[in-house]
Amino acid sequence: MRDGTIVVAGASLAGLRGAEALRRGGFSGRLVLVGDEPHLPYDRPPLSKHVLTGEVAAGATTLPGVGALDAEWRLGIPAAGLDRAGRVLLLADGTRLPFDRLLIATGARARPWPQADEARLAGVHTLRSRDDAAALAAGLAARPGRVLILGAGFIGGEVASSIHALRLPVTVVDPEPAPLARALGSVLGGFMAGRMEVAGVDLRPGTRVARLEGDGAGRVRSAHLAEGGTIEADLVVVALGAVRNTGWLAGSGLAADEGGLSCDGACRALDEAGRPDEAIFAAGDVARFPHPLYGGRPVALEHWGNAVAQGAHAARAMLDGPDAAGAYAELPTFWSSQFGLNIKSLGLAEGADAVAIVQGDPGTGRFLAVYGREGRTIAAVAVNAGRWLPAYEAPIREGAPFPPITGGADQPAPAPVPPGLPSMQAA
Repeated sequence: MRDGTIVVAGASLAGLRGAEALRRGGFSGRLVLVGDEPHLPYDRPPLSKHVLTGEVAAGATTLPGVGALDAEWRLGIPAAGLDRAGRVLLLADGTRLPFDRLLIATGARARPWPQADEARLAGVHTLRSRDDAAALAAGLAARPGRVLILGAGFIGGEVASSIHALRLPVTVVDPEPAPLARALGSVLGGFMAGRMEVAGVDLRPGTRVARLEGDGAGRVRSAHLAEGGTIEADLVVVALGAVRNTGWLAGSGLAADEGGLSCDGACRALDEAGRPDEAIFAAGDVARFPHPLYGGRPVALEHWGNAVAQGAHAARAMLDGPDAAGAYAELPTFWSSQFGLNIKSLGLAEGADAVAIVQGDPGTGRFLAVYGREGRTIAAVAVNAGRWLPAYEAPIREGAPFPPITGGADQPAPAPVPPGLPSMQAA
């Protein structure tokens, strides 16, 4: 397909890179990008870092190349429904956009604090969008007496690091035994806990917040802990993960829920019976796809690199067909910068039954850890040691014996231990 109309629902990174790939691939028809935010596509990684510290304005995060794209933009108007039989995308303002092909890249939103009345208190923030970052940066610029972060995942850690850089008191609460425990396990999480505590963060692992309390003026003032006790705070950041933006697909017959929109290896959306829709594709955070490196297990990845690669893969499948595109098999990658550490990962640690330090030493703050499952290598994480990471890509792709690279003159003797990850059922 090289002409007709393609509509992209979602004007963020995956949608933009998918649209660009369509034009590069020779699509000459009408191309429409629909976004629920009023902004052109922007870069999200700086939102939890440089935007919060005031080094970069939220409005200065627009992605490069946006102006060069030959497309129509419908911004500030969310997708509201899908008429699959009629091949029409329904917008919240009543507009009906007919399409020959549809790329769904509506991403995810921050999971809110579950008590709606408490979530509405002034001073309670989430962080996902450019506007979220601008509002949180303004709140931090007012120099709150204490900031409370609910959640010690990647976003919670990055926000805590930015707040530490602003020399503001910060408390981090998480029900897991260590920071990043759900993603990397409690072994590496224990290292991160030590780093945060040395920085002066008041870290409360294994702790749950039962409710938030406001003052008489409707502003948050404290959090009540499930175990008893309170934490005084006049700014709260809710960092409890993300929810995929699939609610607008209700009634469409597609297999979609809060965990994502199911698709096949060619990025074609699946209906509730598991059949691919030849006209509808998905990419980015919202797409839940079978990853061939992990036994075809369905995964949905909130990774910058995945949004870029999967957007381009979906574009090729839309233009040339699923056989030409093949199965999407990009190796998951991720990076995070917090507390003076540059954390980079290859693969998915989820489901690992062992982890080993194979380069460097956590005591120096510079090391590489490899994860294994049933004797095979499945992931690697480098901390301030990115130059070692590329050597582990092939062993991960090949499922090489764990640990994969040993005997180097500068390597410690691997001593695999349980990684302290939650079970896959619990995760």
